[in-house]
Amino acid sequence: MTAPTLPTAPYAPFAPDASTASHASGGADRAAPAGAADGSPGPEGGTARPGSPELLRSVFRRHAAGVAVITAESGGRPAGFTATSLNSVSAEPPLLSFTIGTGSSSWPAVRDSDYLGVHILGEHQRELAGLFARSGADRFGPGTGWAAGPHGVPLLDGVLAWLVCRVVARVPAGEHRVIIAEAVAGDPAGEGRPLLYHQGSFNALRD
Repeated sequence: MTAPTLPTAPYAPFAPDASTASHASGGADRAAPAGAADGSPGPEGGTARPGSPELLRSVFRRHAAGVAVITAESGGRPAGFTATSLNSVSAEPPLLSFTIGTGSSSWPAVRDSDYLGVHILGEHQRELAGLFARSGADRFGPGTGWAAGPHGVPLLDGVLAWLVCRVVARVPAGEHRVIIAEAVAGDPAGEGRPLLYHQGSFNALRD
């Protein structure tokens, strides 16, 4: 897989694995701050207690977010999780952010890695998003196409776009960490339409 180097220019949470979908969903592997991408039930149309986690979850279930997979290499082994908390932070320097729970199975790899992979998933990759969101799944098993990219970061096949980023900060935020990273390489040339996370499920764009 080619990995063009970019000039130094360039959570949202999702799923049931705490490292992946954590928009305030609470779960061992969720990876985002306040959102409801963890598939956990939340109040729909009911009145949530002001200032409660339920209020935050129920509001973010109405927020459509893009779906990404974050990867890292740790101890010679690949790690990764689905995230819907991905955000662009700055163009100069090219910074992005996402969040991850410190109880996530992927947290040790993210904590110890200097470089991470960020993959934007297409609507054809719902199964991949679910795999990387599922606790205990063999995420880099035979069914997952990937190769080592710049700085040894695992890069997934068939995504819409990817970046390799250098971690510049890990900011405490409750039981999560906000990861801020600078893009150092990438490729935006994948084909297809983006995968979205909304109301607790993966969705395609509608015309």
